[in-house]
Amino acid sequence: MTDKELIYVKTIAEEKSISGAARRLFISQPSLSQYVKRMEQELGTELFKRTPGGLILTYAGERYYETAVRILNLYESLEREISDINDLKTGKLQLGITSHLGTSVLTRVLPDFHRKFPRVECLVTEETSNVLEDKLAKRDLDFAIMHAPKDTYASGLSYELLSRDPFLIVAPQGHPIGAQAKKRDGDYPELDLKHLKGQPLLMVRRGQRIRQIADSLLSRAGIHQPEILLSLRSFETIQLLCAEGMGFTLLPKQYSRIPFLRQKPDYYSIPERYGAFWELCIATAKGAYLSRAGEIFLSMVRERCGGDEGL
Repeated sequence: MTDKELIYVKTIAEEKSISGAARRLFISQPSLSQYVKRMEQELGTELFKRTPGGLILTYAGERYYETAVRILNLYESLEREISDINDLKTGKLQLGITSHLGTSVLTRVLPDFHRKFPRVECLVTEETSNVLEDKLAKRDLDFAIMHAPKDTYASGLSYELLSRDPFLIVAPQGHPIGAQAKKRDGDYPELDLKHLKGQPLLMVRRGQRIRQIADSLLSRAGIHQPEILLSLRSFETIQLLCAEGMGFTLLPKQYSRIPFLRQKPDYYSIPERYGAFWELCIATAKGAYLSRAGEIFLSMVRERCGGDEGL
């Protein structure tokens, strides 16, 4: 049983197809199929069942997969420990981050870290929070920098909170809904979320953390079936469309700081009782080994981003 075999079976199980695994492993599909067939012949049992929904593990396959994950995790931990013993002369960091945070966080940390430890390789995965959490659970990442979910207790992940950013209601400029807003201390008048009932909403796509928090806030306001006019990946585009009068959205305050083509939308703060905010965090798998390189990198993140409202 070689590390190549372990990686092949693990990848096929996660992709649920030979073609998907082959793309991820950068090998040809026929070669991978033959490799698996040869492994099953040597083991004397099938590892996968072929179903209309894709490949699923047999009982033997499940045991193989579980053992493969444990062995590969042990191997990676050993590599990190050896790197620590070598005093960071070599090493590798596998970190995850969401695209927007890559702009605001990595630029503060990565250049200086690379100057201090030029031979430590940093492999960066930019993905949505859901994908990063899945990769952390599979131990494909050492840590991730993201915004925490509202419920941080139900998973096998740990979230270290660094800073908080409030959500705002983004409205077309001069919309009559502004008459319902109340003046409060702060940058913006306050508008209750209940006034968005029946209004057209422009939302980021499901799976993005902004959408998860926005859906939760609307639900707390009693809006269980919001009128979603459009769903897009880009929060910048959504704000531009709001500014042009197409509808409303909910976004973090920091994300409101983008240039607009013609006119700015109106912004409203949200009553405190809704808990309308998200928190920048460092996410790690519970019980996972963190190398010295990882500890140094995260200490730099804490120093430069902790307590900085608006990330």
